[in-house]
Amino acid sequence: MNFRNFVTISIKNVFTGSKWYLAWIILLAVLTGAGMFAYMHQLKNGLITTSMRDQVTWAFYIGNFTFFVGIAAAAIVLVVPAYVYNWKPIKEIALLGELMAICAVVMCLLFVIVDLGKPGLIWHMIPGIGKLRLGSSILAWDSVVLTLYLLLNLVIATHILFRTFTKKPYSKYLLWLLYFSIPAGIAIHTITAFLYDGMVARPFWNSAILAPRFLASAFCSGPALMLIIFQILRKTTRFKITNEALWKIGELMAYTIFINLFLTAAEIFKEFYSDSEHFIHAEYLYFGIDGNKTLVPFIWISLIFNIIAFILFLIPKTRTNFLTLNIGAVLIFLGVYIEKGMGLIIPGFTPDSLGEIYNYFPTWVEFTVTIGIFSLGFLIYTLLIKASVPIVLGEQDYSSVQKKKIITINN
Repeated sequence: MNFRNFVTISIKNVFTGSKWYLAWIILLAVLTGAGMFAYMHQLKNGLITTSMRDQVTWAFYIGNFTFFVGIAAAAIVLVVPAYVYNWKPIKEIALLGELMAICAVVMCLLFVIVDLGKPGLIWHMIPGIGKLRLGSSILAWDSVVLTLYLLLNLVIATHILFRTFTKKPYSKYLLWLLYFSIPAGIAIHTITAFLYDGMVARPFWNSAILAPRFLASAFCSGPALMLIIFQILRKTTRFKITNEALWKIGELMAYTIFINLFLTAAEIFKEFYSDSEHFIHAEYLYFGIDGNKTLVPFIWISLIFNIIAFILFLIPKTRTNFLTLNIGAVLIFLGVYIEKGMGLIIPGFTPDSLGEIYNYFPTWVEFTVTIGIFSLGFLIYTLLIKASVPIVLGEQDYSSVQKKKIITINN
């Protein structure tokens, strides 16, 4: 009975709001619809509507998938200070990170689906129906850990909200689930890195530091998105998010950006100094080959954005100034997104095994489908926030529901 009231109240919260809230929902719904239209076009005509070819079989979709695995893993940036060190300013907003992780994993799974030429064959990976082949497939492990991480965050977020609604203390098992989410968050991005690292035929990805690089970049881009969203929530809701919490996230990001830049520099040194036969992939990425420079502007813009963001987050005065803090957050988010979206996947296939250079660039279909998935992810997050904030603020709980029922019966 209590849980039914909790669900009912949450649904009512979603369908009530200001005209600006309604306009935002409509905008996201329209963009999601545009993405669905583009995907139906792709589904009808095949992957030929994308720029993917035999030379480049993974591209923009998989780059986005990899990026959002990092966004999902970044939730542990809030979990560690909130529940391991019990720091109150972060603890009060940790739930928002859990909700973001849920949306990010959903987006990851959608990017995998749209990348498949025949998405109906995904049933082969359903346990009990298909064959996961965990003994031989890293991709199978990746699908398992992502699904478990999604379920884990759903359970944690639902439990926190329901116990807040009923004004009861959290279960003693919640803390253990939160602790378990830390290695789980690390695992999803580590296994994704192993997916690339284990491909012997793609030497550009064969690096022992690929997994640490993935984690470092995730702990830059994820918190950057959180900083922007938290400030929007602070202005549009009565949710109290202290400056101390935002500045602490910024301080943590200064360390992770440094680690990301250091690992990137170490990888660049290895590629250029060794000058091995596999150097050609890095050369194509950073300088181009024989006039083929499609990716060169992207990777240099990414590096410049990362360096500027590091300087802004490193200096206390710029880190605690909201203008420069937000500029830094946008730059590091875009820098990591470009690195994962264009700078990681494409060079692994270019030049191909026959030495052919295929200059990949996404088509309108890929861009529109991607915008649709982005919009759906933001739509889900918006609805989750709209359902959760009144409960977290104590504006709606089980006792208030009972009082309204009594008043209604008396009238």
